Amino acid sequence: MAINILLTVVQIIGGILSGSLALIADAIHNLSDALSLVLAFLARKIARRPADDTMTFGYGRAEIVAALINYTTLILLGLYLTYEAVMRLFDPTDIDGWFVVFIAVFALTVDAVTALLTYALSKESMNIRAAFLHNVADALGSIAVIVAGTVIILYDWRLIDPLITLLIAGYILWQAVTEIGGSIRILMLGSPPDLDTQTILEAMRAVVGVESVHHLHLWQMQEHEPALDAHVVIKDGVWSEADQVKSAMKTVLRDQFGLTHITLELECHAHACKDPQQVGHAAETTDLH
Repeated sequence: MAINILLTVVQIIGGILSGSLALIADAIHNLSDALSLVLAFLARKIARRPADDTMTFGYGRAEIVAALINYTTLILLGLYLTYEAVMRLFDPTDIDGWFVVFIAVFALTVDAVTALLTYALSKESMNIRAAFLHNVADALGSIAVIVAGTVIILYDWRLIDPLITLLIAGYILWQAVTEIGGSIRILMLGSPPDLDTQTILEAMRAVVGVESVHHLHLWQMQEHEPALDAHVVIKDGVWSEADQVKSAMKTVLRDQFGLTHITLELECHAHACKDPQQVGHAAETTDLH
């Protein structure tokens, strides 16, 4: 975090002195890197807190919220850089190519080291992956700035600076837009992307003693913790074996689909819900007269 903040200051000063918008763009992205690391760190600390009376599901989703904030800032940053680059296309300025290359090489070294430090944890945490992608994008941005500085040194083609900035902005936007959907899906209680709801329903109905399944809810408690609750109607004449049926169904859900947080409400054939929804639960309404 500290070295990214230091790098931001160095790049902004370098961008102002050299006249390079691409270098300033890279600096702003570096600042977002530093902030994303701060946010990721705080969210990870909060997520480790146990459940309590106020947050009965625990604090694990703090990391998902942090990821959403990080991706949102990336989108805003990408849009801002696009605007600035377009303005610079119509009004190019003088740029010191050697100064740009020197600062960008320093930035690339820092970005590469930071990305390596977050790579291992990025595989298991959406929150850390957002911070890691911030750093990868910035490393690529630094490479692009080096190319821009080199072209300016060799050919004095100043339009390369806003063009490179547009490439950096485009990559940032593509990266954020493709990743933000996962965090939104979890916060909206969407089903896990690797699990098919209808396949799960079919497997549940196939358990011996099950007549039907309804009011199914499938969501993610945390990034790697899928959960399910449902109403299960036991066949007529099998109610005495309801506990065994429930146990068998949980075994199927755990072994075939990796579900561990499972809540099943058992209903006997004679008292099952009337006209139930297969998936979800219709809101009950009461008429007042």
